[in-house]
Amino acid sequence: MQDFSVKFNPRPQIVRVPLETGQSVFVVDNVLDHPEHLVALADAVKAEFVQVPGNAFPGCQLRMDDVFSDQLDAFFRLHIRGLLDSRRSLQMVSRLSRVTLPPSQLDARQRICHRDSAGVDPRHTISASVLYLFEDVSLGGTVFFAPAGNAQETEKLVHDASALDKDVFAKKYGWPASYMAHSNMYFKVIGRVPAKPNRIIFYDGNIFHSSDISQPEKLNAPDSVGRLTINGFFTCTRRAA
Repeated sequence: MQDFSVKFNPRPQIVRVPLETGQSVFVVDNVLDHPEHLVALADAVKAEFVQVPGNAFPGCQLRMDDVFSDQLDAFFRLHIRGLLDSRRSLQMVSRLSRVTLPPSQLDARQRICHRDSAGVDPRHTISASVLYLFEDVSLGGTVFFAPAGNAQETEKLVHDASALDKDVFAKKYGWPASYMAHSNMYFKVIGRVPAKPNRIIFYDGNIFHSSDISQPEKLNAPDSVGRLTINGFFTCTRRAA
């Protein structure tokens, strides 16, 4: 039986990457002992990946098993949680993810940057992680944004991206059918973290962000794992003020 097990680095070197807003992204390289095991796992279960109708993720996903999620959660609790102003862990989930959609097929929600905080109790925090498992770094890391307008204008745009047909949204906001990787009249880039094999990043899920995809024609290249990542989401209580 093929071994898909991995272990997390017990002595990680955590690098703080500052964003223009004063917030931070925390980066750990060489986070796993055998990241190729997860690439092999993704290949072995590729038929089980699904693209969920109505999901904002522009590709296919598969929930990771509890063994891996528990390891990732333990790493987060031990090394990262306190850096993101979180206290007690409440819930977490992780998923294998592969971006696959060409720009022409993106709906409005998939064209704009997004937050991971929808539906999260405001008394709680939501943190997120991305583990890059692909070798071709030109497939892109993660780019972070801040709204250019006020909160009401931003909420209206985010609502319309979910409620409007993609062509109606494009006409109303002048929004092209493309992955969002640069500033525009609605959002400003506040930082980027490039992809690197076996690199994981952690950040506040309330920060607007997007996959930093500038060469979408490479997403489904033959003989390639594509833009394969594991995405983690961590709900915690807030630190006392």
